[in-house]
Amino acid sequence: MSLDTSVKTKQKIAIFLFLLYLGCAAAAAQEAPKKYTAFKVLDSLIVDGLDTEKSWQNAEWSDVFIDIEGDKKANYATRVKMLWDAKYLYFFAKLEEPHIWGDITKRDAVIFYNNDFEIFIDPKGTTHNYMELEVNVLNTVWDLLLTKTYSQGGAAINNWDINGLKSAVHINGTLNNSSDTDKSWTVEIAIPWAAMLEPSNLKTIPVNDFWRINFSRVQWQHTIEDGKYAKKKDANGKVLPEYNWVWSPQGVINMHKPNKWGYVYFSDEVNGKQPKWNIPKDEHLKWYLYDVFLSFVYHKDESLIQSKKVLGKLIEPRLEKHTTGFNIWVKSPFTNKILVIKENGKFSSYEAE
Repeated sequence: MSLDTSVKTKQKIAIFLFLLYLGCAAAAAQEAPKKYTAFKVLDSLIVDGLDTEKSWQNAEWSDVFIDIEGDKKANYATRVKMLWDAKYLYFFAKLEEPHIWGDITKRDAVIFYNNDFEIFIDPKGTTHNYMELEVNVLNTVWDLLLTKTYSQGGAAINNWDINGLKSAVHINGTLNNSSDTDKSWTVEIAIPWAAMLEPSNLKTIPVNDFWRINFSRVQWQHTIEDGKYAKKKDANGKVLPEYNWVWSPQGVINMHKPNKWGYVYFSDEVNGKQPKWNIPKDEHLKWYLYDVFLSFVYHKDESLIQSKKVLGKLIEPRLEKHTTGFNIWVKSPFTNKILVIKENGKFSSYEAE
């Protein structure tokens, strides 16, 4: 299916920024992504845009979102919390906002043309077949499946739907009323596990395991024209670029870098206290392996595939060329597994012989 023009534009911008980032900071070490523990639901949740249930009250908030590049504080606070049960993965987000406005009501329209809240999920951590969900203050949703990242030539399957999705928005203020000052809007979402497991060819819920997930808030600067909200423009009449505030920083203005997303661990506990769960050591190797891979893809220079100490161990990535492309791989000194990134950016691992 051909992409909407606006989606094509988003893809081109993502590719351009990806290349610009690589040219400026190839092979830079990655700061550790954020992590969060989602606990089991201890009571029944009603998806109404409110967090009044005991489970939500016990759940801890994430860190406050910051600028997508990681070096600026957001103008308005955004936080999220998560829960899960046998059927759904739940999200609750609070977006502080003195001016609540929006006008997109058609499902699968380009929701980020309004202020919105976005969820990105890569269940297998391969950077392939990952999901994106966007919601605006009118509870209009856009859900799509990405075959792989835009920078690797991936396609956005816009007619893919999250079957059984539940979402609700609550406004602490008034919608599209420029004469007052609002406080916030909250969004509650329940995504069926079945809808997420199928594209990734997974069979079981990740109990006491983790997925790669990230969140974004798109925020447009605005003005008021004849009592109505409108996007702010520069002196030449061009709409000013939006802000992108995220949970786990990407280092570049591009959400489509799943190797930079955060880690969500799904605990089978219900006490709401964050356990001392550490990101597995092989994930640290994976961060460096992606730095090496992206640098090689951009520069086509084998000399950039260099050894480096990770967590005190010398890591020696290898380039392996074959008739249909190449692999960049390393043997983990921590688990003895072989970690591989193929020429299309897909990650895999397997036990060494």
